[in-house]
Amino acid sequence: MAFDGITTKSISYELQYSILGGKINKIFEPNKNEVLLSIYANGKNYALNICIDSNLYRIHLTTNAKPNPLNAPNFCMLLRKHLIGYKIKAISSNDNLERIIKIELEGYNELNDLTTKYLMVELMGKHSNIILLNDKFFIIDSLRHLDTLSNSYRDILPAHEYTYPENVKNNFYTIKSAEEFCNLVLTNNVTNLTNFLVGYFTGFSKPFIKNIIIKQNIRNTDFSKDDILKMYEYLSKILNNLDSNHVSLTKYSNEKGKLDYVIDLETKTSNLDINFYIDDFYYNKEANNNYVSYRNNLLKLISHILKKYSLRLESINNKLKECENKDLYKLYGELITANLYKFSKDYNSDKVELENYYDNNTILTIPLDNTISIANNAKKYFKKYNKLKNALEIVTLQKKETEEELQYIESIIYELEYAKNIQEVNEIYNEISENPIFKDYIQSNNKTNTKKDANISTPREYHIDGFTVLVGKNNKQNDYLTTKLASPNDIWFHTKDIHGSHVILKNPSENISNDTLIKCAKLAAYYSKGRLSSNVPVDYCFVKYVKKPNGSKPGMVIYTNNKTLNVTPYISD
Repeated sequence: MAFDGITTKSISYELQYSILGGKINKIFEPNKNEVLLSIYANGKNYALNICIDSNLYRIHLTTNAKPNPLNAPNFCMLLRKHLIGYKIKAISSNDNLERIIKIELEGYNELNDLTTKYLMVELMGKHSNIILLNDKFFIIDSLRHLDTLSNSYRDILPAHEYTYPENVKNNFYTIKSAEEFCNLVLTNNVTNLTNFLVGYFTGFSKPFIKNIIIKQNIRNTDFSKDDILKMYEYLSKILNNLDSNHVSLTKYSNEKGKLDYVIDLETKTSNLDINFYIDDFYYNKEANNNYVSYRNNLLKLISHILKKYSLRLESINNKLKECENKDLYKLYGELITANLYKFSKDYNSDKVELENYYDNNTILTIPLDNTISIANNAKKYFKKYNKLKNALEIVTLQKKETEEELQYIESIIYELEYAKNIQEVNEIYNEISENPIFKDYIQSNNKTNTKKDANISTPREYHIDGFTVLVGKNNKQNDYLTTKLASPNDIWFHTKDIHGSHVILKNPSENISNDTLIKCAKLAAYYSKGRLSSNVPVDYCFVKYVKKPNGSKPGMVIYTNNKTLNVTPYISD
């Protein structure tokens, strides 16, 4: 959604209707980009949300509460000092359709003098800001301090006089007639109507203009004079009705086919239609952004751990390869010892050729260390043999443990890739935060820290041929589903040697057809790493044959009495 000048002006009219004359009784700063004013007006409590995030800048009334820091930030404390108890005297946006809203406030200062202050809300991408002014239009303070030394084109600093941002575009309201608008387009040799209007006039966004072009059947290129006149007529109608109940947000399908919202001639269902739309839109967008950011941070962290364990396994395999030579070193030691009588005490060479009596007396060349005696060479080979023999037992165990840990880490990555919302990601976080593999990394990584929640969400539920089928979303839920929720005669499905969800077919002591089993197997294949493959093997058995070994990692089980189906992953609508 484009929070353009048209939207800004429409919002200002709705705010005038709802909170004009209201009294500010609380002020919060949930994060570094947002300020929330609690206002009592017309017998109701309102929450005015102002956000200056470079990608999510906006101003609107909200019903969605956000957690606040324990200690209020400095700017929040300053606003409380200056604005608590003040009444909103006026709310306005200028006729140039800039994304600036001026809130005029009136109240009594600490000397009990009636004073006027202004809260300027500038919604301009990375230059967005919230600025508090005194009655002389001098800056008291701002959420962001800017000066010309930091590549800003104007100073936004305490005690500096406030100046409006420089506007390089033109004001549509200065166009007095359709003929003037038509001449403007034609004399500028315009080839793309959308690009021209967005680039020439203040306040218009591409989605706003494109929606008009689609709705009014106007050609964007190779347009006629009639197209230009239709555009002017419709634009004028919208602008002349911004303060009425005939303009609201409407759904618009963008180039990617995704639904968006733009201002259009639409009858309002309430005087706060635009506020409600914007509040809902940005609440969902922020929730999705938080989910994506949270999930990606965890994926990045766990991918780093996966790389570490992969390198560890590579090192273990190299050690195992070295251990394969242990019997050769033993043979070297035995052959040298058996032939010691042949060598003088001062024998010095870097190799020796001896008959291998284990292999039909074939000649075997044995490397020697000529800095020590030949007898000590034999001892050295026996020592190396014993060392590798002992290492083999340890390294073999290490390999098994590391492979299990790698499988578990890969299962976490799979779960994160298919997690649908922040609750599912949080469940995975809670699981890994208890595991020694991840614990130290997570504690030192502030980006992924979050509040723990012991609750397990509801598994996915499907209905296949009249049966209920449950699908786990993560390892802990898989354990709960299989060991707690399922009955012994329910049927358990899981992809063979492939990471995936536990799938339970609830079986009320009925005969299950082969067709139903295949459908459930396809569902299990779909919720696995084999989703994009074909002919995926899926094991199934009664739940009573599925066991969870003591001390095993979440989601890991052993099973017997199973059968296997090879299926192509599929999920029914």
